[in-house]
Amino acid sequence: MTNPNSKRIAIIGGGITGLTAAWRLHTRGHRVRLFETSDRFGGAVRSERIDDWLVEAGPNSLHLNSPEIAAVLGELSLESKTLAANPAAKNRYIVRRGRLCPVPVSSPSLLTSRLFSIPAKLRILAELLARPRRRTDDLSLAAFVREHFGQEFVDYLLDPFISGIYAGDPEKLSACHAFPQLGVLEHTYGSLLRGYVTLARERRARGEPPQQLISFAEGLQTLTDAFALALPSHTVERRVKIDPLLPGPPWEITWHRDGGAQTEEFDAIILTLPAAALAALHVADQQPLAVLAGIEHPPVASLFLGFRREDLTHPLDGFGLLAPARERRRLLGAIFSSSLFPERAPAGHVAITVLAGGVRQPELARLAPDSLIATVMPDLCELLGVRAQPVFTHRTFWPRAIPQYNLGYGRFLAAMTATEKSHPGLFIGGHVRDGVALGACITSGLRLAERATA
Repeated sequence: MTNPNSKRIAIIGGGITGLTAAWRLHTRGHRVRLFETSDRFGGAVRSERIDDWLVEAGPNSLHLNSPEIAAVLGELSLESKTLAANPAAKNRYIVRRGRLCPVPVSSPSLLTSRLFSIPAKLRILAELLARPRRRTDDLSLAAFVREHFGQEFVDYLLDPFISGIYAGDPEKLSACHAFPQLGVLEHTYGSLLRGYVTLARERRARGEPPQQLISFAEGLQTLTDAFALALPSHTVERRVKIDPLLPGPPWEITWHRDGGAQTEEFDAIILTLPAAALAALHVADQQPLAVLAGIEHPPVASLFLGFRREDLTHPLDGFGLLAPARERRRLLGAIFSSSLFPERAPAGHVAITVLAGGVRQPELARLAPDSLIATVMPDLCELLGVRAQPVFTHRTFWPRAIPQYNLGYGRFLAAMTATEKSHPGLFIGGHVRDGVALGACITSGLRLAERATA
């Protein structure tokens, strides 16, 4: 595409946000350079086919919840290649007293659910009477939800839910930063339940398709590979080291690889790096984002286990299970990978992805593969009826897995805003600023492209 107002823009960081921004800018006719320090693009999105097993080392699915993301898939010619999650895998299980309880998704299922006591059920239903209010304080997510639904809801739904998303602690996470929509719903509707029901009705009235979980036959890396392949080869650089950025206009970048150095000039620079890399980044002789080194990132281990189908008694009829902290389990949760999408395991076998570590038990994430398997197997035996050792294993260790949007996170966001204001032409985004979900990172890349060319 020819663009008479074409700008020359550098993107530093080749994860999903950086790839999205680079692709969007390229499709709009801008001159793009994408720099990545590692030997691959895609960041935490990593899919690997090993024999007949498909291992997702990072995210396992993409929540298709926005027309923007659907449009991106269409432009990349991936719409026809998407796989919707198996409808039969709709159950989400929570561990309570050694049993797996499905999460209730309607009023009738809530009334019959074993997950909550009768007083807790009454408290949840009473939340529908909550009145609108506006908050000005930075409240913990647990305190916010506790006010609406009570402690039992926090213990047996919020806590495991947060383990699955952040591997974090709801008593430490900030409600307004980790889940900003909650404050909007409370201010608009009072009741969070009433707010979610109203939003769902509005989406249906607009004719929007139901939100769904998707992936691809060869995993989510299909998406990041599609972004990378859509960029001309001369626009991307891997395995590079970048000198301090020299502010513009124009901005100047000197990068090194294999002993050689090259300097280029740009109208704008987009940073989609993790917090530690942003904190270490030099702009001229300063480190304006050094405070970001204080963002907590717990370690997480992703343990992909393959079993013969006959070696498990549970039907695996769901997305997976989550273990509340009160249950004192040795795993955060498990995804029933082969139930969620097809072709994740050979015929006659099943695949389960176990997550361990996080804020709750960081030492478990650092265990060697054999030790970690031995640690989580008792829980799998009790909860899923596992009767034999796995026939296939693959462990991925993330030493700094997910940024924790804890209380006081506003100071980190303020530092990024101040850095942009004091350095025109510099733009910062990604999971450290715009949300940790895969969809949020894609949306962040689209927004960064718009901002850099405004």
